[in-house]
Amino acid sequence: MLIQVGELAKRAGMTVRTLHHYEQTGLLTPSARSAAGYRLYDLAAVQRLHMIKALAQAGLELAAIKEHLDCGSLSLSDLLMQQITTLDTQLRTISTLRERLVLLRDELGSGREPDLESWLQTLELMKMYDRWFSPQELQTLPFAEQDEQRNQIWQALVMEAQRLMQEGCPPDSPSAMALATRWMERLELDTAGRPEFLTRLNEMHATEPQMRAQTGITPEIVDYITHAFAQSKLAIWARYLNADELAFTREHYFDRLMEWPGLVSALHQACAEQTDPASEAGQKLARQWLALFQSYAGTSPQTQQKFRHAMECEPHLMKGTWMTSPVLGWLQQAIGVMMQARTPASR
Repeated sequence: MLIQVGELAKRAGMTVRTLHHYEQTGLLTPSARSAAGYRLYDLAAVQRLHMIKALAQAGLELAAIKEHLDCGSLSLSDLLMQQITTLDTQLRTISTLRERLVLLRDELGSGREPDLESWLQTLELMKMYDRWFSPQELQTLPFAEQDEQRNQIWQALVMEAQRLMQEGCPPDSPSAMALATRWMERLELDTAGRPEFLTRLNEMHATEPQMRAQTGITPEIVDYITHAFAQSKLAIWARYLNADELAFTREHYFDRLMEWPGLVSALHQACAEQTDPASEAGQKLARQWLALFQSYAGTSPQTQQKFRHAMECEPHLMKGTWMTSPVLGWLQQAIGVMMQARTPASR
């Protein structure tokens, strides 16, 4: 099926002159011409025009758009997904704004009026959370609630971290490891046990200066807590590993540490969606898990068995992992399938 230039311009909400300009610059050429000389466009041309308009709306200049399309660096499927994501964000923003306006109206109508600073801080936090979470997610995210008791708990944790750092208390000290454990337990609770919330909160703290200013949680504190919590686990593994094994784990434990939250989030999703552990998607997650595990445990079956034994005997090792029993069970099935598939090849 072919469409004439005038009809395409009308359906796309643009002028014929614009399409002529696209042709002159090599951005969009007609697929054919009619017997009367009219420009005709086929499905591929219409798809390319869609990509041109979408990239233009994203702020790219025509020359940059042509370069992207000509080199094939962006597929139509990827572009459609980006557009859907953008629209979803806009819809969430509109919906959340309406909810906040209704809330403000109800607050004023009931005669309850917080002081100016409380209003400003609340509005700032609302704005930040609304940018990162959907209205439905905000209803289940404890951090998004205005809870004075929770705020005091986190303020105390932050102040304790600041004090230990100022005193030069090393991450492997008992005080630092105890604080890190309480911190991670509280963090898992206040993210509703959902690792995808943790990932986005980490991104918020990295990109939102107001978030860091209001919570007092600086990158230095995050790094301190992360290392202290890791040291608490290394102290346990030291009881199960020999000197060489422990040295390897200490050297490599932090190499890919920040990849774990994203993987655990994907595992939660796979479990919730009842993805077949034996499917390609399930096996891909199993391979990712094995790669991260081997990055600090090594490839020796004997050493890996020591880690598994420690995990079975030491409840502390499961803290701060966001791993639930159903998710762990799903992962074990996926790993079992993967190892079975590898057994014949190893003989």
